[in-house]
Amino acid sequence: MSRARRIDTHQHLVPPHYAEWMRDKGIRPGGVDLPSWSPSAALKFMDGHGIQTGILSLSTPGVYFGDAAEARRWAREINEYTAGVVTGRPDRFGFFATLTLPDVEGALTEAEYALGTLNADGIVLLANNDGRYLGDPGFEPLLKFLHDRQATVFVHPGELPAPEVPGIPTFTADFLLDTTRTAISLILSGAMAKYPGIKLILAHAGGFVPYISYRILLTMMSTKNKAQQAWTLLDRKHQVPRQLAVLRQFYYDIALSSSPAALPSLLAVADPDHITYGSDFPFAPAPAVTFLNKTYEQYPLEDNQRAAIDRGNSEKIFPRLKG
Repeated sequence: MSRARRIDTHQHLVPPHYAEWMRDKGIRPGGVDLPSWSPSAALKFMDGHGIQTGILSLSTPGVYFGDAAEARRWAREINEYTAGVVTGRPDRFGFFATLTLPDVEGALTEAEYALGTLNADGIVLLANNDGRYLGDPGFEPLLKFLHDRQATVFVHPGELPAPEVPGIPTFTADFLLDTTRTAISLILSGAMAKYPGIKLILAHAGGFVPYISYRILLTMMSTKNKAQQAWTLLDRKHQVPRQLAVLRQFYYDIALSSSPAALPSLLAVADPDHITYGSDFPFAPAPAVTFLNKTYEQYPLEDNQRAAIDRGNSEKIFPRLKG
């Protein structure tokens, strides 16, 4: 069992001014109360869960609420605040910069500043932005920029652009569908083929992507009027079709997804070098992370595979953390 020196690619921060802004708006991200957060609390959590470095990101709902100028101001403030946290403890923290989508011009400006001036480790994008998924043609200028920069992009679910179901928090299932929708959007739009330089990390083991991988295959084939061919392929070959290779381009974190029910689906679909450790702290409280870590640590993995998930795969994405 290896718990030491994990790199956590799914760890959030809640800057104090941002928390006030969210509470003023009455927003409960994912249908839960906004958790308290501080760098010292994050370090205490990490020390208790074998985490050497947390790559911090802002969670849903991000900064865009219909006013592009407001979103730009908040993105800059949050990124500069987070860069300051990282500067104070670069061995313990990294960060994914917040952008302003669906404001593409603002997103390009902020991405350039965050990656070039603040030395962000990557970018966080919500799966949907004002109801538009990442394969939307209007987002291509940003995808091209991120491809050219060989950027790492953490894709986190947003609030599903659909009515909530009373009594069911949106983090329970809507979040997973939101990530799944944007992954399919990126595939069907051709963005995965066109912009392979982007290292895309899908939150929560990709939502439903591993479980519905063959449905995605059939969708890909049916868009080319080859649905019957796809069924024949599945029926006769009894092997993973080459069309599913696109799913191995994605990286997947195991935040809230390291159960004995979820891990087999993920391991059947993901490239072994493309799975990273994630906690979802502080939205996932420490006791929940402790419980899920135990299920992960008890799952029968080879030692080298567990070490790769805990740290090795992330070292390849973030070379500054190697060693």
